Amino acid sequence: MTASRPLRLLAAPALAATALLALLPASASAHGLVGKADLPLPTWLFAWAAAIVLVISFAALGLLWPQPRLQRPRERRLLALGAWADVLLGAVGLAIFALTVYAGFAGTAVPTANFAPTTVYVVFWVGLVVASMLFGDVFRLLSPWRALARAAAWLAGRLRRGGAEAVPEALAWPRLLGQWPAVVTIAAFAWLELVSVDRDDPQLLAILALVYGAIQLIGMSVWGIEAWSRNGDGFGAFFGLFARIAPLTRRAGALWLRRPLDGLPSLPVLPGTVALLCVMIGSTTFDGASGGPLWTDLAPHLQSVFEDLGMSATGAGEAAFTVGLLACFLLVALVFRLGILGMRTVDRERSAGELAAAFVHTLVPIALAYALAHYASLLIYQGQAYGYLLSDPLGNGSDLLGTASWTIDYTVISATGIWYLQVVVIVLGHIGALVLAHDRALALYRGGRAAIRSQIWMLTVMVAFTCLALWLISAANQ
Repeated sequence: MTASRPLRLLAAPALAATALLALLPASASAHGLVGKADLPLPTWLFAWAAAIVLVISFAALGLLWPQPRLQRPRERRLLALGAWADVLLGAVGLAIFALTVYAGFAGTAVPTANFAPTTVYVVFWVGLVVASMLFGDVFRLLSPWRALARAAAWLAGRLRRGGAEAVPEALAWPRLLGQWPAVVTIAAFAWLELVSVDRDDPQLLAILALVYGAIQLIGMSVWGIEAWSRNGDGFGAFFGLFARIAPLTRRAGALWLRRPLDGLPSLPVLPGTVALLCVMIGSTTFDGASGGPLWTDLAPHLQSVFEDLGMSATGAGEAAFTVGLLACFLLVALVFRLGILGMRTVDRERSAGELAAAFVHTLVPIALAYALAHYASLLIYQGQAYGYLLSDPLGNGSDLLGTASWTIDYTVISATGIWYLQVVVIVLGHIGALVLAHDRALALYRGGRAAIRSQIWMLTVMVAFTCLALWLISAANQ
């Protein structure tokens, strides 16, 4: 392939990026428990970020990555990490869960002064994403329902040895069910966070936590702890995907070191896995888009339609936002689907389903980039609230740890610093996705030219996601 040939192949995604940048509205704002006005991204950063992705992908596709390197993970054993880690961290998870529920019922109704909302939306939903990316599947160890189920299984084992009646064997996880329960869970949580007008009600969060915990225990008792944790527990599947990016993994009672991204090519793809990732990216997409002019112009018209059907103003507003959320799920699925269908022009022998399963793991770094960039300021600023909330979890003026007087330091990082952090995260996330896609294409097509041709389509998808992400984190005013 001549030097001019790859450049001509790159023309399509480059033109698509330029067109997308031109069509996007001027700004969008992000949702957060406590907001802070961020500076808008300079226009030149949009163009440069897209250009960087193109240049890096071109180098990886054409010159720097001629053979697949990530299909077989390279791991090195670091140290033993036995059952004590499950016991210790499981106890921590149970304690936090119990305090969250207690604060939800007994604490103040003011969301920012109650331990429960910050724990759910900041520490759990966002903080565990960062922890999973860095340290592996920490939620598996912290999960309170997994800890309870393991304790119950241990006790049942002791009773069996003592002559008690045997516990029935767990059912095999249905292959067709796949990860669809996880899809429903994450979509429902996204609806709670982004649509429900009662999202910050501490008592509601406590009730939902208890209901969800009960469902987890029932599911684990029927299908087994591990099978349910991987597929039925939506949060277990959610954080488990991000954990595959981490340089650390736990296996066979030991902690192993591996290259970042090494865990993704071996991702088991089940029915619902593609949908789960589309929901993950789509929820963040709607969170950002819901504050932008495109949605604020459209939402009142949608709401009026539901009001004309007899719904209250509040119900109609939630219905309109539900439609927007579902539309963003479908938008992400459509963009990915178009890339897959384009790849079929290279090899008609593989079905769209086979290609989607082969390349779905490339969406994980994109989901991570969207989450980190979108919630960066929320985690950095509102995460500091945990210092005083741990000391006064009910918001009743107590000072258990002597930290109740702590405040949020908004000078820890400037608004400009937040924006540059977001841009770096977005670009790196999409570069990681491109590397994974190219590596899989080399292994799948077993030819450099065919792999590059196939990845022109995925490159266009990645550039589209990059431009969309950059728009979503832009704000209307300084």
